[in-house]
Amino acid sequence: MRKSHPIPAEMPPQSSQLLELPELVLESILGMLSPEGLCNMSCVCLLMQERCMNDFLWERHMNEKWGGLIGKAATKEWQLYIASRSPNSPPSAVVEDWAGFLSRISPSLVWLVSKLGGVCSSKTRLRGSTLMVNSIMYWYMSLEKGRFWFPAQIFNRENGHVGFMLSCYDAQLSYDRIKNTFCARYPSQGRRAIVVEEAVQWDRLRMAPVDTPSDSLHISDYLNELRPKDNIEIQWRRNKDFPYGWWYGVVGHLETCDGNEFHCRCGNNDTLILEFKQYMPGSRWRRASVDRKNHCEKGNETDGFYGGIRRLQDKEEISKWLRIWPKESLE
Repeated sequence: MRKSHPIPAEMPPQSSQLLELPELVLESILGMLSPEGLCNMSCVCLLMQERCMNDFLWERHMNEKWGGLIGKAATKEWQLYIASRSPNSPPSAVVEDWAGFLSRISPSLVWLVSKLGGVCSSKTRLRGSTLMVNSIMYWYMSLEKGRFWFPAQIFNRENGHVGFMLSCYDAQLSYDRIKNTFCARYPSQGRRAIVVEEAVQWDRLRMAPVDTPSDSLHISDYLNELRPKDNIEIQWRRNKDFPYGWWYGVVGHLETCDGNEFHCRCGNNDTLILEFKQYMPGSRWRRASVDRKNHCEKGNETDGFYGGIRRLQDKEEISKWLRIWPKESLE
């Protein structure tokens, strides 16, 4: 069934022919366009602009590029961002944001600002601006421009500093579309100022797997079910003033166990042994023990403090840790 679109008299013939296509055909065409294609198509006319801003079209692009990084925390921050922005942002500012994004994709689209300003009435521009601020398209655009900083986690922070090998820390990220990398800001640690890291690659990033803030102890489930060779992540921090990071390890055997799976009773013991095999045997960082039944933060100012534990079962999640395994054992 065809849907009738009101066609303004001043619209170019090519535009009116496009809008006269059957609804399903037009939706199919728009659905196959890239973000750049949708932006280009939105310049045809105001009616096409409204169609190209449809959340249905942009949801796929959002999920394909950003779905692996944008979690609950990032979504919540985005909602706060637009809630604080939209009541005070004049329509012209939003249009300029959009035009700036288009000009990065294609410099020939810079003329869009003047075109929109001339064609739209002030009332129409206000309505369109409100739609943009609350649209998935605007969220996508804000991420692409690096304007919206969002929370995620980074493996081997600070360019793989030896003190952070096989760890994952919270950070605020801003995307650099030209370099296809990220700028990261890590929370302050005690008296240490906020650390900034440039040129962070995609393969070092992940969405936070749990909602636990980096300054809070994660509630550990399944401790009684952990057995030797199980993969885990454990919270660790240098001292009480530092945020937690997540560190990769495996469940080990007690000193009194020879490791023979037919005789091993480590899974029934109240003491849970954790091994961090990236460190050499004999290193003080190689092994740690926690209480299964009364687990809480454990440690001291010398060796740091161990917190909550996550059991890893997803193969992709485990393989991501193994891909960043250090080439040499650490001391």
